[in-house]
Amino acid sequence: MRKLFLLLLLCLPATVWSATEINWDMKPFDPDLENKPSLQNGMRLYMNYCIGCHSLKFQRYERTVDFLGIPHELALEKLIFTDQKIGELITTAMDPEKAKAWFGAAPPDLTMVAKVRGPEWLYNYLGTFYQDDSRPMGANNKVFPNVGMPNVLADLQGVVTEGCVQVPKIAPNGGEMRDPLVPGKAITEEKCGELVHEAGSGLYTPEAFDAAIYDLSNFLYYVAEPTRLERHRLGIFVLLFLVILGCFTYLLNREYWKDIH
Repeated sequence: MRKLFLLLLLCLPATVWSATEINWDMKPFDPDLENKPSLQNGMRLYMNYCIGCHSLKFQRYERTVDFLGIPHELALEKLIFTDQKIGELITTAMDPEKAKAWFGAAPPDLTMVAKVRGPEWLYNYLGTFYQDDSRPMGANNKVFPNVGMPNVLADLQGVVTEGCVQVPKIAPNGGEMRDPLVPGKAITEEKCGELVHEAGSGLYTPEAFDAAIYDLSNFLYYVAEPTRLERHRLGIFVLLFLVILGCFTYLLNREYWKDIH
């Protein structure tokens, strides 16, 4: 019994363990594999900002662009920046040994990151980088503190620092507290350790950047399990078949036993 309990603990997914380490209010993430423009933009962002270090070595270009509705000629021109062919795996040109010398460890393959960490973790991780001059890469992260990775989306995100902001004070019932002397005015309190964005410092507004990391997370959610939609559709037909088979099985059983009392 003791060995079985230890085995179950070891088999728990990584997301369960990592959840206890996160000291940040996670924003919800609702993936949408039917949203082809989102997935296409997510792949564009990945190929422009991530593929230099992180491969998707369990996924092929051809399968990916076919699902996303991207013509092969356009993919070869705009998304594949090496001499790779459309049918090859999505790998990075970075040498693992050199990467280990530069970063301390070779950047991991991200094919399964959304499945291992969870899409919500990934979405919040991409959106919570901030400037930290004390770190070797000049950046830190709220979801993954002391991360050994630079903020590769910094030019889109702009300058984000850690600081104190005024936020509405929350009442015991969960609502915002209001000033009884000034109708409609919220009572605020200072909250430190928050992310403060320097207006106009990035190519994207905070809203547009949030949409961009949603698309990137959505794309990685697809890559982690490319057959997810097909599996869901097939599951519906399987359940319908089982319902119909159950009806015929019940009628056959009743016919066999009708003369037995």
